Amino acid sequence: MTATTQENQTTTSGAAGSDTGTNIVLGRNQYGKAEVRLVKVTRDTARHSLEDLNVTSQLHGDFESAHTAGDNSRVVATDTQKNTVYAFAKDGVGSPEDFLLRLGRHFTESFDWVTGGRWAAEQYFWDRINDHDHAFSRNKSETRTAVLLVNGSDQQLIAGIEDLTVLKSTGSEFHGFPRDKYTTLTETNDRILATDVTAKWRYNTLDVDFNAVYADVRAILLDAFASTHSLALQQSMFQMGKQVLEAHPEIQEIKFSLPNKHHFLVDLSPFDLENNNEVFFAADRPYGLIEATIEREGNPTEAAIWANIPGFC
Repeated sequence: MTATTQENQTTTSGAAGSDTGTNIVLGRNQYGKAEVRLVKVTRDTARHSLEDLNVTSQLHGDFESAHTAGDNSRVVATDTQKNTVYAFAKDGVGSPEDFLLRLGRHFTESFDWVTGGRWAAEQYFWDRINDHDHAFSRNKSETRTAVLLVNGSDQQLIAGIEDLTVLKSTGSEFHGFPRDKYTTLTETNDRILATDVTAKWRYNTLDVDFNAVYADVRAILLDAFASTHSLALQQSMFQMGKQVLEAHPEIQEIKFSLPNKHHFLVDLSPFDLENNNEVFFAADRPYGLIEATIEREGNPTEAAIWANIPGFC
């Protein structure tokens, strides 16, 4: 909510104000339509293509009277926001980032009292079945994400990837950690390292080929994970972020949330069998959770958009 809106706020409960000596006013707020499921089929040739997204639209602006007086004269219906998503898809989606920027421009330019908003998208991928022209199977290896925050003329954009599961069968160690009376974990010079990569990066410009950058960031993350001889998941994570920032000056910072998908060596000695790092128990919980921001030195105060993205340090 803008400072102007906050300055115009008044007490919404006179009795409460009298009892406490303070005014009760409306704080930060947003509203919209969440998780609009959109599938766009492009049929301009006999070889079709699919775009599959989950889109959320939330508006910021002067909506005080709707909360305090039930006045809906400035409430752009959430159903209208949903319909706008579908109508815009008629012309194609393109990258999720570009689609969100289109939505943001539309709502802030079409309604004077809408000062900004938050728009988010998840994109799911489909592969062709045997290179068929119009038959697909869902690729569940990852989800592409994007979040746009608009505040007046300021636009902040974050892209990302979720649920990219990776594993190294060797080339990972873990030792040298402190021990106390509760420590039972044994040190190892050869272990399985696995994680589900969730990474989100913030652009410092909007003049970007978002599809090309996404593809390259994904490739860098995979290569860095594979090629880094890891002494800890933290080390692998830092290398992944460092290499992304070195390759892409248009990215200001990148945040990671990496669960350590533990694989424990199974004791086969009761069966008179040796286990030479071959048979493991894949534990789903509890798990280590490693999170960090990799940023450029001198990075300014954390951008406001991160406050709208939970689960990251």
